[in-house]
Amino acid sequence: MKQSILLDGPKFQITIRRLCQQLIENHSDFSNAVLIGIQPRGTFLAERIARELKEMTGLDVPAGILDITFYRDDFRMKGTSPILANSTQIDFIVEDKAVILVDDVLWTGRTIRSAMDAIQAFGRPLKIELLVLVDRRFSRQIPIQPDYIGIQVDSIDSQKVIVSWEEADGGDSIELITDKK
Repeated sequence: MKQSILLDGPKFQITIRRLCQQLIENHSDFSNAVLIGIQPRGTFLAERIARELKEMTGLDVPAGILDITFYRDDFRMKGTSPILANSTQIDFIVEDKAVILVDDVLWTGRTIRSAMDAIQAFGRPLKIELLVLVDRRFSRQIPIQPDYIGIQVDSIDSQKVIVSWEEADGGDSIELITDKK
């Protein structure tokens, strides 16, 4: 197995700040925008973005977390083990707001499609934007593109992109893992 560090340390934090700068450019006072982290790993990025925006602008941007378990197209596939649901915490209105969906890695697009379906249970957003820390560009199954990208990674299906978070894993990093066979 070969591991390559794509991003860590100060560059990881700089990437998050750059994403926040782009959000500020597009949403200025965030009066009509909300952040929603997709369970499980997009929540770490959404929380970081919300904290960073507060530090940079002094604004409390509404941020929530969304579980997509029951909206996935593979939820009840035969031969898979039962899926445990996570929690959803959205205590604000999404109706007529710019909803910024936040996830750590965009790969096939299926998670984002599920999140777009799930968010409809909370109202009809004015628009939906997508912010991802890592965009794995060449493996889309659904034609979804991010509006805000931390880094782009050209990888093949057999490779894995692992995002580690200080809050859960003891450190911030993005690794590309290749199995040698």
